[in-house]
Amino acid sequence: MLGKDKRQKRILVSGAGGFIGSHLARFLYNKGNYVRAVDIKFDPWISMPFCSEALTRDLRIPEYCYGACKGIDQVYHCAANMGGIGYITSCHADIAHDNVLLNIHMIQAALDCYVQRLVFTSSACIYPNYLQLDPDVTPLTESDAMPADPNEVYGWEKLFAEQVCDAYIEDKGMSIGVARLHNVYGPQGTYRGGKEKAPAALCRKVAMASDPGDITIWGDGTATRSFLYIDDCVKGLVRLMNTDLEGPFNIGSDSLISVDQLADTIIKISGKKITKAYDTSKPEGVVGRNADLTYVKEVLGWEPKVGLIKGLEKTYKWITKMVKIDAGKEQSP
Repeated sequence: MLGKDKRQKRILVSGAGGFIGSHLARFLYNKGNYVRAVDIKFDPWISMPFCSEALTRDLRIPEYCYGACKGIDQVYHCAANMGGIGYITSCHADIAHDNVLLNIHMIQAALDCYVQRLVFTSSACIYPNYLQLDPDVTPLTESDAMPADPNEVYGWEKLFAEQVCDAYIEDKGMSIGVARLHNVYGPQGTYRGGKEKAPAALCRKVAMASDPGDITIWGDGTATRSFLYIDDCVKGLVRLMNTDLEGPFNIGSDSLISVDQLADTIIKISGKKITKAYDTSKPEGVVGRNADLTYVKEVLGWEPKVGLIKGLEKTYKWITKMVKIDAGKEQSP
């Protein structure tokens, strides 16, 4: 099947059953590439078609990684056990176990299968806690990762994976690019179940609220972040793949906003009259995080294009649709 296809490049997207991976796979597929999408499960809301070949595989098992990489030119390694702040603060062992296995086996399989290039999706969670103690945070540069002090196991695991990438570059001669993703959001992402992140969680809460109604925000709302729309993320990853640059590169936005302001923006988009309450017993992560994009703009020639309001409008519209579908299922006999 793979050998007979006339598409341009043979590309593997691991984690293609999830949010970023499925959007990336669809973008590459629509560009005329042969895309092999592999994941342990596929989100039911992924719109078709989005790939040439979809394989359900547990990539913690080395044989499945080898099979996924066989005959492939490029690998986007997006597979990871991850979620929002509630998940990554409560499931440390599962995150460490699963992601260490995923990363070691996938990188080794790419080497064994003579893959031309691999892009690894790291995370802004690798940055040290001591640089993220102020809501008015100084934007984080790529060189700020050391001395290391990520605030959760998820960040430590991603930082270790970056070191593994460096080792395979230096010792094995592999071509690997590392992208540190910052708070990616958009339609067709997890919006319920405990693994959703702040933009999706707030969109869901507002969509489910009565009018007038109320929502509860985790924390006191003062924590700050910058948020990157999924289309910009995908284009950044593809640009990195089509170079020989190693990075790491911040793939994010430098437009800082508080969680409270994020909620206000979503409420305004909804047109509802919503009262906000705060649950300070819930985890909220670091106090402030923002991306410095100087290096990625100068060296990779990439920067985000989609503004937060436009991105949230699309995200809220999709999540509202999904909330209505869920409500219909619950009311069915």
